[in-house]
Parts: sequence; C-alpha cells; structure tokens
Amino acid sequence: MTTVLVTGGSGRLGLALVKRLVAAGHDVRAASRTARASRDGVRWVVADVASGHGVAEAVSGAEVVVHLASAPYKGRYTVRVELDGTAAVLAAARAAGVRHFVYVSIVGADRVPWSYFRTKVRAEELVRGGGVPWTILRVTQFHEFVEQALPAMSRVGVMVVDPGIMASPVDVRDVAGHLVSLVGRGPGGEIEEYGGPEVLTMEEAVRSWLRVRGRRRPVLRVRLPGRLGRAFRAGHLVTEARPRGEITWDDYLHGRRP
Repeated sequence: MTTVLVTGGSGRLGLALVKRLVAAGHDVRAASRTARASRDGVRWVVADVASGHGVAEAVSGAEVVVHLASAPYKGRYTVRVELDGTAAVLAAARAAGVRHFVYVSIVGADRVPWSYFRTKVRAEELVRGGGVPWTILRVTQFHEFVEQALPAMSRVGVMVVDPGIMASPVDVRDVAGHLVSLVGRGPGGEIEEYGGPEVLTMEEAVRSWLRVRGRRRPVLRVRLPGRLGRAFRAGHLVTEARPRGEITWDDYLHGRRP
C-alpha cells in the first residue's frame, strides 16, 4: 500500500482519481482549499497551493504526490496556482522525501501558442528541475471541457467549425485509471502523453453533440486564422501514444461506459 496525496482532489479528475486509488488499495489523502469530511477511504486535508497554506502538512508522510490543482483562464490567479503552487508543492515534496511526483499537463502545450498552454510548460519545467523523481503526463482535452465550450458557441444561432482541426477527447475516468498505473509503476523521468480512443474533426464532434443533445443549429465551416489556427490544424491537440482511453465521445454523450 502506497500513501498518495492528490492535490486538486475535489476537481473533476481528482474525484475520479481518488476513487480509483482507493479501489487499488492505496492509502489516499486528498487536498482541497475547503474542509471536507473524510469518507469512502479518502482522508481530506485543507491546503491552498496558491498561498502555500497547509501544503507542507498535506504533503508530509506522502510517498507519491499527484499534482492536479489548476485554475485555467483566471488571469494572475492562474499563474499563482500553476507556478507558485507547483513550486510550493515541489518544495514540500522535496523536504518530505516524496519518491514520485506526477504532474498532469496538456497534449500540445509546447506547440500551441496559447497563454495557458505556455503556463503549463513553465510548470513542467519546475517539475523537471524540482529535485523530486517525476513523471509528467500530458493528456488531451476532457470530454466535459469540450462540451462546456459548445453551448456558448450555439447561442449565436450557428456553430462555427474549422474542419481541419482534429481532437482526441478523453474521459476523466480513463485518465484516472492511467494515473493509478503510473503511481504503481514509479517515476519515469519523462514526459508522456495520453489521449482518447479516437480522432475526430471539430465538425464531427459538433455534429454528434447537436444530434445527441437534440439541438438544431446550422454548422458553418470556417478556417480559424493565425498561428493558433495553424497549430490546431497541424494536429497538435492529438497524440498517437499508447495506451489510450476506451470511452469515446459518443459513449460520453450517451452516458455509456464500454
């Protein structure tokens, strides 16, 4: 049995991961900014990575840290969480003698000219130089994140898609299962990738969503301009890495699990 701390344990991936870790027989500790009752084999601790409050106490005694805490697209607070927070957790892990630090990043972070992606790369650099044995796992976009973006697109009455953009959305349950395997394997000292079971065009993903959710919107095909559009069309959001997830976009939309 390994003692594992999961930062960002109350997030979408965090909740899926702690459940899987408990099922695998690990001693699981999960960190959140607010107090939560310990239950179902998970010990909840209060830690705020942005301020550093409670971080050393949360990490103390852990053998493995899976660092999931993040705050995308929130300006300066994003930088505090992703950079200051990662540095604080690394410092605590180094002092506590943690033997494996797992950091979750994004496929294409080093190739897509997007500010949040650049922040993730800077955090990866902290992990690589942090003095704790590490593994960085870059994952493709979560199904939930893809779906969150689509209603906003549909409000204008038309769905604008770039038919050249490819994606390989992945289910958080599949990512959680893969992270459990990394915990059991030990530090790899390299950047790995993990994606969903299929590659879809943006248009295919949108049309499936419209059909399953029962929405009627015309689909307008337009090329996204500039460097960002070129990076997306170059396939930087997908990966050929194996293993990969099993739950497809259609499975997710219908609430199915193979």
